[in-house]
Amino acid sequence: MFRTATISRIALCAALGLPLGAQAQTALPPIEILTTTEAYDPIRYEGAYIIAEAWKSLGLDVTVSPTEFSTLLNKFYDQQDFSVVVSGWSGRVDRLDPQFYLGTLATENAKPGANNPGGYSNPEYDELFAAQAREFDPAKRQEMVHKLQEIAAPDAPLVILFHRDEVVAYNKTTFEGMEAMAGEALYSEWVPMEAKPLTERKTLRYGGPQSPDNINPMLANTVWAWKWMRLYYDRLVRLTPDVEVKNWMAESVTAVDDKTIEVKLREGLKFHDGMPVTSADVKFSYDYLVNSDYGYFNSYLAVLDNVEIVDDLTVRFNLKAPSAPFASITLSQISILPKHIWEKIEKPMELAPADIPTVGSGPFKFNQYTPGEFMKLDKFEDHFHADQIAVDGVEFQIFADSEGVFTGIQTGQIDVTAWRMEAGQIPLAEQNDKLAVVSVPDFGYYHMTYNLRKPFFDDTAFRRALTRAVDRERIVNVLLDGRGEVGSGVIAPVNTFWHNAFTERFDFDIEAAKEELKAAGYSWSAEGKLQK
Repeated sequence: MFRTATISRIALCAALGLPLGAQAQTALPPIEILTTTEAYDPIRYEGAYIIAEAWKSLGLDVTVSPTEFSTLLNKFYDQQDFSVVVSGWSGRVDRLDPQFYLGTLATENAKPGANNPGGYSNPEYDELFAAQAREFDPAKRQEMVHKLQEIAAPDAPLVILFHRDEVVAYNKTTFEGMEAMAGEALYSEWVPMEAKPLTERKTLRYGGPQSPDNINPMLANTVWAWKWMRLYYDRLVRLTPDVEVKNWMAESVTAVDDKTIEVKLREGLKFHDGMPVTSADVKFSYDYLVNSDYGYFNSYLAVLDNVEIVDDLTVRFNLKAPSAPFASITLSQISILPKHIWEKIEKPMELAPADIPTVGSGPFKFNQYTPGEFMKLDKFEDHFHADQIAVDGVEFQIFADSEGVFTGIQTGQIDVTAWRMEAGQIPLAEQNDKLAVVSVPDFGYYHMTYNLRKPFFDDTAFRRALTRAVDRERIVNVLLDGRGEVGSGVIAPVNTFWHNAFTERFDFDIEAAKEELKAAGYSWSAEGKLQK
């Protein structure tokens, strides 16, 4: 074998005109950075160009491709057709538990449509990720969660760019009782249920530039779809603004043993079409997700073995292993679908928009959705919480960009900005006597994800070098005007109990990036192009 390889190498060197002992150099292909359009999010747009500028100084051919948001998501999640994507994960309240963000680096979520589009895979990480979910002792689980962050950091599967403060505004002359939530600000599930009208108009009007990627609960991949759908689809429990578990559809949640959770439903629950909600609907909803190709909730459902009906109002969740976050996180995120509607649908992920059922059992019921323009929900009078809801409905007006949203809040066209304001808009909002400005920290993050399935991006040294060539401080200080924090790991610093502050950091250093490339066998052509 050695003699054959040697002869082949001699032949190769002769064919290339190289001296024996020389190594053929391969030029690196161009790199395309996918990001949002400037109108949708100028921070991600400008940030991508800052990154491209630095990478060019490494001898790379880099282009930035601003892409319509839903198209970008499709290429990122479903097709996994990208080399580099600048995107973000919102800090929903359920994500204060580390399970979701840690799951974005688990091999089980690397399939199309799931939450690890970059394809990072590390057996040591996967084993510990599974173990931490089974650990109920907070201190022991914390140790595991910290170790997971230490394992992933040196591999540089992605760059956590920044954690951006959520700064939004609402019209304090039209509504009061607006309690902000960390990571969600005022576009939470609770604000429509707690807001109090101050005028004769009782419809709460949100405004933002983000249209849901889908209103199909078996296909939606973004928080913007679920922020809307969770108002008309109900869950067994909900998490309060103080991140406490509140029984919701469930009258009780009982741990029978460490692998069995029993849930008893409230009596009298109804779907919006008047049909009763029973334990059969709960079992169906969980089974339907587990048996589908829909990967959005994989990290929450992977531990579920089966759902067993005890009686008309009681189910038991039988788990494959103990799961610390199951009762509080999984039960708070999975929507209960009406079995009598969805069981007739053989291919739910292939539904045409006009055929998507919108019957839920939540505190609001579906009224209207015009893609890219307008959404409307009405209060569901037969909901058990209806007497405590003061609004008669919720509207969402979709604007072309953040400027349109800001104009809408200034002119009274909307009551609340669902989208964070840009740095230059904040002082103007603070000067408006009708507006209240609210700022909360974000435990979500904006990231730049590498596709580890692509040539060169499967090389850890290459990713580490590119990561060193990302000036995150410039992005935060210039583009965010300092209203955010430079990113490090998938668990944000504000989430202090779970965040590991001592993982490897990659400070901006072009020369260090070049040294890392050189040590890994990369070099530069006479024209300054990176090669290997």
